[in-house]
Amino acid sequence: MQDSNLLPWIILMPLAGALVVLLAPRRADQGRRAGNLALMFSLIPLVLVGVALRVFDFAQGARWQLTFARAWLAAPEVGGHHIGVAFTLGVDAISLWLVVLTAVLTPLAILASFKYIQDRQNEFYAWMLVLHAGMLGVFCARDVLLFYLFFEFTLIPMFFIIGIWGGADRRKAAGKFFLFTFAGSVLTLTALLYMALLNANASPTHELSFLIDDLMKFGHSAAFANHTTHLFGAHDFKTSYLIFLGLLAGFAVKVPLFPVHTWLPLAHTEAPTAGSVILAGVLLKLGTYGLLRFALPLLPAATAHFAGPMAVICIIGIIYGALVSWVQSDMKKLIAYSSVSHLGFCVLGMLALTGEGLTGSVLYMINHGLSTGALFLVVGMIYERYHTRDMDQISGLVRRLPALGFFAVFFVVSSVALPGLNGFVSEFLVLLGTYISGSPGNGGTLGPRYAVVAALGVILGAVYMLYWAGRVIYGPLKEPAHEAHGVHHEVRDLSLREWTVLTPLAVLVVVLGVYPGVITRSLQPAVAKIAMEAGTPAPVETAAAPVVPMAPLAVGR
Repeated sequence: MQDSNLLPWIILMPLAGALVVLLAPRRADQGRRAGNLALMFSLIPLVLVGVALRVFDFAQGARWQLTFARAWLAAPEVGGHHIGVAFTLGVDAISLWLVVLTAVLTPLAILASFKYIQDRQNEFYAWMLVLHAGMLGVFCARDVLLFYLFFEFTLIPMFFIIGIWGGADRRKAAGKFFLFTFAGSVLTLTALLYMALLNANASPTHELSFLIDDLMKFGHSAAFANHTTHLFGAHDFKTSYLIFLGLLAGFAVKVPLFPVHTWLPLAHTEAPTAGSVILAGVLLKLGTYGLLRFALPLLPAATAHFAGPMAVICIIGIIYGALVSWVQSDMKKLIAYSSVSHLGFCVLGMLALTGEGLTGSVLYMINHGLSTGALFLVVGMIYERYHTRDMDQISGLVRRLPALGFFAVFFVVSSVALPGLNGFVSEFLVLLGTYISGSPGNGGTLGPRYAVVAALGVILGAVYMLYWAGRVIYGPLKEPAHEAHGVHHEVRDLSLREWTVLTPLAVLVVVLGVYPGVITRSLQPAVAKIAMEAGTPAPVETAAAPVVPMAPLAVGR
């Protein structure tokens, strides 16, 4: 297949923009100049992604397309292995739609920051563009080592965005965010390297390949299915189980799943508005994407083994996140804990291993990014006017800010899955896929009991979101005391810039609610491929040659 240069340009343009913004002259209007430059360089990838959508063949959506490959790191022989790491890019239908989500949300987050960021604007917008490039790279990488580098690369700009431009407790939030996600991802890297080394040992050429397709073939081989490790002196433990747990360690923190979610509320609360939007809208999806791209299809036997316990963890997170959201008085914390609940649904749909569940899961990633990102934008606009997020100090905003109140309620009902808006379709497909999981003709091992308990989260989600809307948007007008004397005339409704930020998201919410087929139909080939890969473990006992054992962990059979 002939290489395409489209994906490299999509990733490189934000990096080039970051350099331009960082070196731009610092004048009296530096904020406006830096913001405009950053917005321009963030819109270029959006245009290129539009081109990618036009040339992408969705009928072949399970195949890597728009591919680009160049030799990158190579050594003739190290430890008996030929090492070859290529700068290899490509997208299938799933990763392409997540690239679209990233390309849409980042310019809106940058535009929303024009008034909020008043200090060191050049650096802020440069870090936003660097983060943009890293997120795009994660979804475009076809080499697991390249994926990991982009995956870790996103930590650096977000660490500085939270740590410099965040709230009063920003340093603690940035440090906790970095340490949690970095520690988990180191275990993920270890698991991926271990699998690549096992593959090299079993290969006649002993080539150490990190291509996703090569590891996929190995993960479905009988040799790998039969391989065990001698773990801490205990009985033989399937190697696939060990690798799966390593991958889960990093991706579960990134999602985040209960109980490794504790870094998220503080990071969201202290991050600037743009940081919260990108964190909820895209960065959390790096974890769900990692599970969907690596853990499930690479390790089908381990997926089948751990699906039940993981589903229980997801359901606990769904209920827990909803209940904790209900008792929050800080608007940002309420929405942050709601993400723990929502993304529990997203992972539950994957574990169902049905076409409906997997489709709903991917659609959930997109819809959660739109709706929750929009809610963080609304809360940021409220904070810019009143300098508080305390629900005890604010109510009845629709009386003073009718347009902002409309958008707040609109995105609330989108988040609670009102039929006709985007959240309904993805939530319905996840619950349907979970319900039929394990039934004749469908994959998976879950079933109705998981779906029924998870459905309680839908009810609780409506309770806490409508509770927030009822307290803050409706009721008698109540504003912070320091805003109550002589400055009410300064509290104005949405500006043209804010209308420009919120309107595209509202349009997408309606379009994906009324016509979700524009995405769901395009996902079918890719979803069917993952369902087949994740649901068809290799035979456990065969006469195939075993994997060459690796000291000190591996003991071949």
